[in-house]
Amino acid sequence: MNGKSLRLALIAGAASVVVGTAAYADMMQSVGKGEGEVDIVAWAGYIERGENDKNYDWVTAFEKDTGCKVTVKVAATSDEMVSLMNGGGFDLVTASGDASLRLVAGGTVQEINTALVPSFNTIDPRLQNAPWHTVGGKHYGVPYQWGPNVLMYNAKVFPNAPQSWDVVFESMKFPDGKSNKGRVQAYYGPIYIADAALYLMHDKPELGIKDPYELTKEQFDAAVDLLKGQRQIVQKYWSDATAQTEDFINEGVVAAPSWPYQVNLLRGGGKVQIGSTVPAEGATGWADTTMMHAKAAHPNCAYMWLEHSLAKDVQAGVASWFGSVPVVPAACKGNALLTDTGCETNGIANFSRIHFWKTPVADCGDDRGKTCVPYKDWVSAYQAIQSGT
Repeated sequence: MNGKSLRLALIAGAASVVVGTAAYADMMQSVGKGEGEVDIVAWAGYIERGENDKNYDWVTAFEKDTGCKVTVKVAATSDEMVSLMNGGGFDLVTASGDASLRLVAGGTVQEINTALVPSFNTIDPRLQNAPWHTVGGKHYGVPYQWGPNVLMYNAKVFPNAPQSWDVVFESMKFPDGKSNKGRVQAYYGPIYIADAALYLMHDKPELGIKDPYELTKEQFDAAVDLLKGQRQIVQKYWSDATAQTEDFINEGVVAAPSWPYQVNLLRGGGKVQIGSTVPAEGATGWADTTMMHAKAAHPNCAYMWLEHSLAKDVQAGVASWFGSVPVVPAACKGNALLTDTGCETNGIANFSRIHFWKTPVADCGDDRGKTCVPYKDWVSAYQAIQSGT
């Protein structure tokens, strides 16, 4: 078994728990003196201390004010985050919706006492009780940022933004007259099956897909077949954000699903003309939640960070750097880094067009008795796609 296969097998095992299991740590009732440090698993670009750009630093002041030294472990995928948190040794994680419920189900994260996070009521009401961090009326995290998985493209190859995700799913010639084979990428992870399902919602409406994370066996098989065909044209399945930017600069990649973070990096570098869009089908996306480990070694510092993470300047700084949208709407105005038009640029108007990542489960949908393909089967199928079997 190769490294990728082993990793996917471990993920499948971790995902086999039934969502609904209560976390086993008692909810904290007060915040005491900080323990001197806080260890966080985060997406690249989410926690900056000015090392990449001195203007983007929301760590140094926190450390000075609280005495809590921030240590960050960058994770490339949601599955890596689940694995790291299950292994222990971390206090917090910026989990996307395809990881958060797995962490709740496994008892890996604890219930958050929102009364100890005074700024919680400043969060967008659409996110305060979102189902990817709220279970049985209990909050298992604090929203952090959200955004779409955009279609990033080389603007020299595409004078006009692509109108459909078909450019990365179907064999075709691009506007420059060259084939797309070996010039497109796909995202590395079982949750990418949802992107295929989203495309099929519009390309093959007869399948009856209503939610790309709630798929019957027939719908799921159609999405898997699409990805098996896509395998013939992809240059690489990306998981490292920085590596993807290099592929656009040096490896001839001209279209791929991506994050606004890579779009910003490439535009700032000036080596390639980059555009991004949310095509006609809409997009999958992420609404990330900062969650606390059930056995966090530094819970007081962790709660201090949860409150700090909602400060308007922090929210605006992250959004400006990453290309995301703040969960605190007030952060959209009055910040020089984000500017008063930054939230619009980063897609705040796309909220209703985004199908946010969530963990696929067997018991799904509003139809009584409906059975969907659970996440463990997504992992198995994705492994087969990767191996070409």
